[in-house]
Amino acid sequence: MQKIPFAQTGAFQKIFLDFISKEPAITPFYDEFPDLEGFEAMITKRKFTHRKELVSALKNQYINQTIPNGVELLASDDTFCVTTGHQLNIFTGPLYVVFKIISTINLAKKLKETYPNKNFVPVYWMATEDHDFEEIASFSLFGQKHTWETTQTGAVGKMDPRELASVLDALKEKPSIFEKAYLNNTTLTAAVREYMHALFGTEELVCIDGDDKILKTLFQDILTDDLLNHSAETEVAKTSAKLEEVGYKAQIHARNINLFYLKDNIRERIEKDGDVYNVINTDISFSKTEIKEMIASEPESFSPNVVLRPIYQERILPNLAYIGGPSELAYWLQLKGIFDKFEVSFPILCPRNFGLIVNSATKKRIDKLGIEVTDLFQDEVSLRRGFVEKNSSNSLELSEQIFKINDIYKEILKKAEAIDPTLKSVVEADKTKNQNNLENLEKRLKKAEEKNFETSVSQLLNLKEKLFPGDGLQERKENFLNFYINDPEFLNKVSKEFDPLEFSFNIINV
Repeated sequence: MQKIPFAQTGAFQKIFLDFISKEPAITPFYDEFPDLEGFEAMITKRKFTHRKELVSALKNQYINQTIPNGVELLASDDTFCVTTGHQLNIFTGPLYVVFKIISTINLAKKLKETYPNKNFVPVYWMATEDHDFEEIASFSLFGQKHTWETTQTGAVGKMDPRELASVLDALKEKPSIFEKAYLNNTTLTAAVREYMHALFGTEELVCIDGDDKILKTLFQDILTDDLLNHSAETEVAKTSAKLEEVGYKAQIHARNINLFYLKDNIRERIEKDGDVYNVINTDISFSKTEIKEMIASEPESFSPNVVLRPIYQERILPNLAYIGGPSELAYWLQLKGIFDKFEVSFPILCPRNFGLIVNSATKKRIDKLGIEVTDLFQDEVSLRRGFVEKNSSNSLELSEQIFKINDIYKEILKKAEAIDPTLKSVVEADKTKNQNNLENLEKRLKKAEEKNFETSVSQLLNLKEKLFPGDGLQERKENFLNFYINDPEFLNKVSKEFDPLEFSFNIINV
């Protein structure tokens, strides 16, 4: 395996690179850094008082499935968790989703090794309440896109996954874990929990569903505040302004009300108009008194958006860290003010592991072309030119000739100024013209030589497209089944390579 610094990939935004570099400008926006020193501090100060309710809720959620040992462990004051979250993409979605799970499991293991007297449970927060079906409905396998077609609406976790039978029928390879999960469960939530445990069950992963009355009851005070006082909007605006002052762009923007109405097949935003609370795109509305009564009697009818979901998570879990990607960590940095407002512990923000998977056939193609995998992180133009220049036996640079012309024109300029100072502009214009001509000629030489390498360049660009589909990172496009179907040990191999507290980009040969 090879590791390269994130900055050398050209794939990460400044706020993320500055965060992992501990840039002073960004440190006021989080509490502890993701290293063992930071975790020791978090373990010491993290207090949690809702263990009984949490364990009860999780046991209810697992009522028809085997309860992981981690659920019982959460009843103990010596147990903490580390958490990641994601949407319920069909067949896990992009490769990086399983990377997030592996990163979380490995972090729990590393903390247990470091602090053997404590317990650490890896938690997957299933985004069951999300209603953006289009974002979860497709995945790519061996170059073919597969899509779930449905008329179901509302929160995706409540949807019936048995409709995926048609997608399963279209697959040449039928992974039994997905066939069983999707066809034997009546909700997508239950199906995802089942296949996650089939993939990672031996690692004591706990899958949690936030769409739960017991857990929402622990969140009633913040629900009330958002509907009546709108503190989240105020706090996020203040923190975002401070971030922008030191040069970072806000990732999210809080609304006046950051809640959805969640019931049956509906998940729609709540907006306030005078003293009336309207559920947009419906005829449903509530008075102030009615909505306060609803918070007290049925808090499960309210669903937090991206602004409030993190604080809901931290209110109901004895969590030490949130493991996420660059965009996630960037918007969490905007939320510390809300956590301070409600006196909820702000977790350590821990970057997930990142990786590029290179199989043996691809490695042979790389070696045959005489390049390094790291070369492929370049943009297409730079990659092509660099390859030709490296492999050409002809000199394609005219910089020496341009330098000589500049010296010649210096002499001409001296003579011209001695005869007539007004000729200076004429000489300089002629010099610029000739410089431009030589630069254009250099480009034509390089382009002509590229034609001589047309076959090799074509192979090179095909290789880049394979590893960086659409000029993006492989992990954001490919599905893990592209590797797992041919190698059932794929996830274990990746797990062995990922160090949860080592922040660099991994190139993994399988």
